[in-house]
Amino acid sequence: MKVVIVKSVGWVLEHLPLRIDMWITKTVSRATTGRNKTVKANVARNMRHVLANHPEEVSIDVLTGFRDRVLIEYSKYWAEGAKLPALDKVEIAKRFSLSEGREHLDEAQAQGKGVIVVLPHIGSWEWGGAYLDAIGFGLTAVAEELEPPELFEWFKKKREAMGISVIGLNDQAGSALLDTLAANKTVALLSDRDIQNNGIEVTFFGERTTLPAGPAVMALRTGAPLLTVACYSGPLDGHHAVINPPIAFERSGKFRADVAALTQVIATELEGLIRRAPEQWHDLQPRFAND
Repeated sequence: MKVVIVKSVGWVLEHLPLRIDMWITKTVSRATTGRNKTVKANVARNMRHVLANHPEEVSIDVLTGFRDRVLIEYSKYWAEGAKLPALDKVEIAKRFSLSEGREHLDEAQAQGKGVIVVLPHIGSWEWGGAYLDAIGFGLTAVAEELEPPELFEWFKKKREAMGISVIGLNDQAGSALLDTLAANKTVALLSDRDIQNNGIEVTFFGERTTLPAGPAVMALRTGAPLLTVACYSGPLDGHHAVINPPIAFERSGKFRADVAALTQVIATELEGLIRRAPEQWHDLQPRFAND
């Protein structure tokens, strides 16, 4: 039943006009996450950390405003993402801008070692992946495996229709990603959440938390350039990306120490990208150790 409902909603959102999709997703959001006190509290705590170096300085009014905007942007994320499988490459390219940092991506791929793109859950990374496919780059991403498996396969096929190859987050994911990099292709890793709870401890927005070790491990093992990237929603019904220069990292010779140090560099760069549009950071889970 769950799979049938998700597929039905997905079909509706894919084929109706965007303005109707937005009304549907906002209505559903208000009825679910908007009334969920735990989710609203999680978002507020996360925003408090993002908006100031000293969280106690953020006023309740400002915090509430950003919390509510996050929930609206989250519904917009689902509405806009649902449209992608039905859009042709010309339309996607017309509605996406990659004017800030495109040269970094070109230079990284020219090295021939593959490219590791590290992103936060901000805006719509799927739009970025679809755009890269539209201009001939292609993208391989890792996604958390959903239950039941039929639901994950449905999501996987939808992302593949956007031009994004999907690898499930399991024991074989690492080998598959290394093969992708060896073929000089681009790998995207959403890395602001430690989903498997086995990551590296870092300072993130002034608090201790853990982030995935995967990006640092792969970069150190393969020599592939590592770029932090964010894909933002807007202006209007468009999208745009910011690509930072490849991270320059000097090894110490101690692998574990290098993984920890590089993961901290990644955390710091992700902070900067999130602070550009904190209302688009759709992180609904408690994120920090003190929370």
